[in-house]
Amino acid sequence: MQTSDTEAKAQTFQAMHRSGPGFIMPNAWDAGSALILAAAGFKAIGTTSAGIAFSLGKQDYGVTDAALGVTRAEMFARMREIAEATRLPVNGDLEAGFGDSPQAVAETVAMAMDAGLAGGNIEDKKPLEPVLYDETLAVERIQAARAAIDARGSAFVLNARTDMLVLGREGAFEAAIARANRFLEAGADCVFLPGVADLPAMTILVREIDGPLNIVAGLTSTDGNAHEMIAAGVRRISLGGTIARSVFGFIRRCADELRDKGTLDFAEGQFSGAELNALFARERSR
Repeated sequence: MQTSDTEAKAQTFQAMHRSGPGFIMPNAWDAGSALILAAAGFKAIGTTSAGIAFSLGKQDYGVTDAALGVTRAEMFARMREIAEATRLPVNGDLEAGFGDSPQAVAETVAMAMDAGLAGGNIEDKKPLEPVLYDETLAVERIQAARAAIDARGSAFVLNARTDMLVLGREGAFEAAIARANRFLEAGADCVFLPGVADLPAMTILVREIDGPLNIVAGLTSTDGNAHEMIAAGVRRISLGGTIARSVFGFIRRCADELRDKGTLDFAEGQFSGAELNALFARERSR
């Protein structure tokens, strides 16, 4: 069940969404990555379903077979690990709520609060399919999540994600704005629109959406500057799986160098064991 510490984190996280300036929320996939990000001075951390999936040797988002996806139990085990490791508020990537029905979404959100998370994302794309939920059902799913939060009297931050721009259909930009506003009316505290990378488009979204906006940086382009996005009015910048994918890319480069050259140049700049021991001890004692 929720503890007073968990609720205090949720209240802190909620306050970060209600008043400026915006903030950068990088995403961790295990306790170690979370503690390194916390030590860097960020005020909140998100989990990444992609990073967690890849660290388990499984698929994310474009899952080709249900057996290759991450189960709710697996995802929650890792998210709880991250939330327990750090003093910071942690936002959980709850994907599509691990079920189509509003009741399934409400159950998942209740589990997120019990796991010590300060907030969570709910997506509107159907798992295993490149389509969105019917808008009426999508709204009902957010309403059910809101009801689960209100039943606890919690400040848990509900972030409603629409993948309208990711799918890129005709008229997607206007449709994404309309759907985002419906989610806010249904009880979302923040809305998340992945798939936009240019600052002018973000500026329009900030103007047309009636609540805090979450943008993911690094998903479609490495261009852009998170500080400039915040200056344009974006309330929250997340990174999704970008840092995790970068780490996996580095592992591949290490392997290529070792296999082809036998050299260890990739090891320059690594953390020493003593540095990591000290960092983890310091962060866990806060």
